[in-house]
Amino acid sequence: MTFKLSPKFFAWLFTGLFVLGYLIGVYWSFEPDMIDIRAEVTKDASAENVAPVIGYTTTTTLIRVSETLLDKPGGYLANDAMPPSVFLDNIPAWEFGVLEMVRDLSLIMRQGFSRSQSQSVENEHLKKAHPKFNIDHKKWVLPSAEGEYRDAIHELYLYRQALTDVNTQGAQFYARADNLVDWLNEVQKRLGSYSQRLSASVGREQLNTDLAGDSAAQQSTFADSSMVLKTSWWQIDDVFYEARGASWALLHFLKAIEIDFNDVLEKKNAKVSLQQIIRELEASQQTVWSPMILNGDGFGVLANHSLVMANYISRANAALIDISELLNKG
Repeated sequence: MTFKLSPKFFAWLFTGLFVLGYLIGVYWSFEPDMIDIRAEVTKDASAENVAPVIGYTTTTTLIRVSETLLDKPGGYLANDAMPPSVFLDNIPAWEFGVLEMVRDLSLIMRQGFSRSQSQSVENEHLKKAHPKFNIDHKKWVLPSAEGEYRDAIHELYLYRQALTDVNTQGAQFYARADNLVDWLNEVQKRLGSYSQRLSASVGREQLNTDLAGDSAAQQSTFADSSMVLKTSWWQIDDVFYEARGASWALLHFLKAIEIDFNDVLEKKNAKVSLQQIIRELEASQQTVWSPMILNGDGFGVLANHSLVMANYISRANAALIDISELLNKG
């Protein structure tokens, strides 16, 4: 006895698989919730039976943010080569934004926060963790991006464990104003780039200010005195979600910095400024109710989600510059 499958059966099968893949893709595209930093620190410290020392909160936050990249619904999607994740672009862009902030903080952890001065020796765990975060985020063959990120997180756990070991003192975290300024300078450049890319969603002419402020400054090749900046229509949602992911990660890192650098911020009277930045970034994480990222004109009929995001990021960046100036003052 033979069974003959009709074309209608294959049509229904294809339709069912398409709908299932679509629903899975929608579920995987939901952005993770905010992490309760204080609760996570309390939970981990209790599990390890240690008291949170300076640097414990920042390290824990870097670990949790990095783990979220790998453990959220669908896992890490940027390097997937199979459907439905291969057809998704918003959440991979979000992942890359988070990853960029993770890379910046891991760099400063290695070069600044964990070192007492420029001639001091690097911490071995952070020395191993930082380059592993810098692997191509779309690499899926061995060693895969996920595998390298897992290894980096493991090194961060070891570093955090060493921080709390009062007997060996094999690791340190120095909460100093100059260290914090170094990281804030990296963040300012990152946010400034996002602000420019988001603002370019409507297209505008911009004067070339690359050499402004220094009459003797030079550059390698000729550049026009003005240029038209315009984000491709196909890239608008990617830029938006990348900036949104970076803001999500930065929001957590600033909350951790507020705890570990509390005395420094209090002394410089900069804590309230930091809290205002946190509020600006929290506003950037409001729910996007539109089914797609709109690209309306600045004062047009349709909304422009990129300009709204650029506003929050620009305000946060301006406040970060103010904090850097406060910290640099004696």
